[in-house]
Amino acid sequence: MFRTFARTRFAAKMHPLVYGAWINFYSIRIYNKVEVMKMDKKRKKELLEAYKNRHPEMGVISYRCKETGDVFLGISKDTKADFNSTNMKLSAKMHPNKLLQELWNKYGLEGFELSVVKVLKYDDPHEDHTEELESLREQCFADNPNARRIWR
Repeated sequence: MFRTFARTRFAAKMHPLVYGAWINFYSIRIYNKVEVMKMDKKRKKELLEAYKNRHPEMGVISYRCKETGDVFLGISKDTKADFNSTNMKLSAKMHPNKLLQELWNKYGLEGFELSVVKVLKYDDPHEDHTEELESLREQCFADNPNARRIWR
């Protein structure tokens, strides 16, 4: 497999991350590995270009424990991906926020309300929007002074 990868001109042919990107971000059609390998170069380039130019939802995400009322806020450049990533870390018991991890271990996914508190409106997905996202998060902290950060 890696020998084939080294010889291909289009490195995405065997690269699992690009293959995963086609699976995760193109809900129009789900491609399996065989279909991706048989796909013509023009279609691969179209999919890769569409992935690079997508506009993911950016904003402030929230995990609120229904039992205790604890709220955890974080900024996200791709809310769908960050919810997925955080949920996987919590499920694997590897999240760096110990309090959030303890609550998750005790109450599980059903014990939390996941939401996007504020959405950032933007034009260019290639610009760095970190300052604007941090500003939005600070507004959310002002609205809820007992909230904590998801990531330390």
